[in-house]
Amino acid sequence: MRQPRGIVLVALLLGMAFMGVLALLGADVWATTLRHERETELLFAGDQVRAAIRRYYYATPAGQRRTLPPSLDELLEDHRFPTPVHHLRRLYPDPITGDANWGLVLSGDRIAGVYSLSEAAPLKQTGFAPAYAAFEGRGAYKEWAFTFIPPANNRRR
Repeated sequence: MRQPRGIVLVALLLGMAFMGVLALLGADVWATTLRHERETELLFAGDQVRAAIRRYYYATPAGQRRTLPPSLDELLEDHRFPTPVHHLRRLYPDPITGDANWGLVLSGDRIAGVYSLSEAAPLKQTGFAPAYAAFEGRGAYKEWAFTFIPPANNRRR
């Protein structure tokens, strides 16, 4: 009697195909997890810049008018004081693009906030914390603007 020789080869090929499908599913889960992590990093980095702009605005030296920073570098070293003040430890890169460049929200010639330059659609669409409620339903990361708006009646001259 003859023994079928090709059955082991067919079983091996089916096993490899099954493992390939599992690997693709795992890669998809990994990519989604990575995007969620980058979104969380974007919320953190954007909020750090927003908070630094706020600190810059309120840390105005006596006798000077409160103003927004002219550049992001001023958040690293605020030269309005005899000893430079550091409102931000470092300039975070945009976690979505991986680039050091951010889109700038300008108020006149001053920086009021930042946003990602990515046009990709965010995974997170709902369930934001109240500080990020404006991000709900946005179609692209570039619509997530981290902005500090100075109070109109609180400007010291």
